[in-house]
Amino acid sequence: MIVVDSNVVAYLFLSGDHTPQARRVFQKDPAWVAPLLWRSEFRSVLGSYLRKGALALADAYQLMRTAEDLFRGAEYQVDSARILDLVKRSRCSAYDCEFVALAQELGIPLVTSDAVILTEFAPPAVSLDVYGR
Repeated sequence: MIVVDSNVVAYLFLSGDHTPQARRVFQKDPAWVAPLLWRSEFRSVLGSYLRKGALALADAYQLMRTAEDLFRGAEYQVDSARILDLVKRSRCSAYDCEFVALAQELGIPLVTSDAVILTEFAPPAVSLDVYGR
């Protein structure tokens, strides 16, 4: 089981440069978990694709449903005090610290491509490229 951030989720479902790595990570460990925040962040990514005309609304609905199915039973509420403590001692946003806090709480890796998270919190943070090898 691994924590993945919202970018990794987007890489899995929306074809791009990092899609092959995300697929390798999923093949290696398909038990993905995330804080509830992933939903809003993924919807924001889908919204950007919609506005650019890169995705039809029906496709966005389907991608969101598929992603929600992937995370069914694997979403967590993260303690606010823990998140704020991580924010205080790092350069990461509170959003990013939700993923870090969950990985720390569960004692599992956080797979990400975010350079600041990787710098501030390795381990548990591990690069998408490294984990997907």
